[in-house]
Amino acid sequence: MITIGKKRKGARRNPNRKRPVRRIDFMMLWLRRFGMILAGVVFTVWLGAWFWLSGAVQSAADWSYHSAIQKSAEAGFSVENILVEGRVNTDPDVLLGLVNIRKGDPIFSFEPDVARDLIERISWVKSVHVERRLPDTIFIELTERRPLALFKRDNKLVLIDEEGKALTDYNLRRFSDLIMVDGENAPLHTATLVANLMAEPALAEKMEMASWVGDRRWNLRTENGIEIKLPSDDIGLALRRLAVAEEENKLLSKSLEHIDLRKPDRIIVQSAPGKVEELQIDQFLKAGYSSGDDI
Repeated sequence: MITIGKKRKGARRNPNRKRPVRRIDFMMLWLRRFGMILAGVVFTVWLGAWFWLSGAVQSAADWSYHSAIQKSAEAGFSVENILVEGRVNTDPDVLLGLVNIRKGDPIFSFEPDVARDLIERISWVKSVHVERRLPDTIFIELTERRPLALFKRDNKLVLIDEEGKALTDYNLRRFSDLIMVDGENAPLHTATLVANLMAEPALAEKMEMASWVGDRRWNLRTENGIEIKLPSDDIGLALRRLAVAEEENKLLSKSLEHIDLRKPDRIIVQSAPGKVEELQIDQFLKAGYSSGDDI
């Protein structure tokens, strides 16, 4: 017979046996330690955020940066020269104002990228390279836009380049030898016209103005008021024919109102009204010219 729950006779409890650590005590200890660690992390994050938001970190960084810059200047890294290459028409005062650095300033306080971005905004500047040349020189290399013609817009003249970009409307007297153009979208087509005129220098020096007509072709006007109608294509060929006529017959020196070059096989001329001048018609016809009404 087996008796349940009844102690065996003679069994005694060992007084030296350790009691097992309760699981709940271990969990409480772990939670206390985790709480302390978490509190430390939160405090550290809060302290860092306070320093950042208060500007203390940035102020310390700025102080260190400016202190290092000043020390470099005392060591000989200060601006003594500003070297500019390629400047022809760019206003030097505007250029130096944008560079914004003076002799004796720390060269490391100058930021080439910032200066480049500002200089590129000058209308005359097509491209620019800016660099520090240690220990004491700022180097600026300009590529300027080339003035091509004077564009008449709203009864006002503006200087344009080969891309049709407006350069300036100030002090244009020094560009008075350039041809004047007008008409909607004329700046976009001026480079082609000027290139063809430059191929005939004897004609180019006599031209005063060019009008872009119907957004497809040019009318030229000479210094003595003769209007020359160019075709919509083959401008170079038409000007070559006119150059030959001028060389052989001094056509542009005669009292004419119009010269029409739109026909590929002839030059049509019209005399100025009220002017009676013998144009040697036979010679004109033999050369492939004709005289008649404007077409």
